[in-house]
Amino acid sequence: SFLKARVPQGGEGNASLKEALVCAQSEHRLTVGVYESAKIMTEDPDSVSFCVLATDEQFQWDVALQIHFTLIQSFCFDNDISIVRVSDTQRLADIIGDKQEDAHCVLITNPADGSWDDPALEKLHLFCEESRRLNDWVPEISLPER
Repeated sequence: SFLKARVPQGGEGNASLKEALVCAQSEHRLTVGVYESAKIMTEDPDSVSFCVLATDEQFQWDVALQIHFTLIQSFCFDNDISIVRVSDTQRLADIIGDKQEDAHCVLITNPADGSWDDPALEKLHLFCEESRRLNDWVPEISLPER
């Protein structure tokens, strides 16, 4: 159908998300955890480039987590920060090497020197921009298997 043809394909974002996370991790530009992310967003919102929210069936009824997600989403919208959802918290934790079990929110921050070129992150921003244009404000991306 006409509408279906215009919807961005999550497949484009899958590998790009993993690639962007791995790159940011190697450059120490990841912030992991709901509270840690909220702190960065409050103290230095301009440093935040991208936000990943992760939840799965185990946490879908966690009211406190859902409230935090709502606040984080609102903050991202207000500050033009691209945001995506993933539905596999454990896979996200595996990719970023997080053992603390709080990979519900992951931020990718800009490099301190301001000089960077991350094609994977650029693809993600374009994917999110296209999704927003189609009123999908927090698109869901499936993380690729190992």
